[in-house]
Amino acid sequence: MAPPPPPAGQAAARPRHSPLIKIIAGVILALIVLVGLIVLITWLAVQPRKLKYSLEQGSISGYNLTKNDKLTANFHFVLRADNPNRRISLYYDKIDVTVSYEDQVVSVNNVHPFYQRRRNVTHLDLYLVAKDAALYGAVARDLRMEKASGDLELDVKIRAKIRLKIGVFKIHRKLKVLCGSVTVPFYSSKGFERVYCDVDIDD
Repeated sequence: MAPPPPPAGQAAARPRHSPLIKIIAGVILALIVLVGLIVLITWLAVQPRKLKYSLEQGSISGYNLTKNDKLTANFHFVLRADNPNRRISLYYDKIDVTVSYEDQVVSVNNVHPFYQRRRNVTHLDLYLVAKDAALYGAVARDLRMEKASGDLELDVKIRAKIRLKIGVFKIHRKLKVLCGSVTVPFYSSKGFERVYCDVDIDD
């Protein structure tokens, strides 16, 4: 049996929102606005600038490519790391360096961790050794041809775990630096042209 209708002139009761819900919603909105303002003020105060990296020198020594396509060579590069920021310094906690030829890795090494101050330029020596690195397919043939020309085109990749220090805060990030198409002379008399690197920083 259907319930009796409400008395004439009396509207059906509407559910009321709890005052507590309104208070919680207001607090959450205020926190979001506050966090946004803090981030904006911090960014304006810090004014972060992009880190810059380049290879200033590069050389090859002890080169030998056997008949069965195994490469032995010593690679030396000088990496210029430029931190132009006035309020951000960096901790380089782990640095891995890779040298590749035609997308084939020929040597891997790491660099000692270091601290870079604000508005600082640091030069790092990168030493890498290829010891009987096997080359596949047409890679060995192309390498022999480049050796005859006097230059070798390589890719140098740097991956690092870093901490950005802003005041008392430290932010962990992953740094990727790619120095592509690095032309390295076999003979020092030919000289080395600076190579600017692409930089990517991830969470």
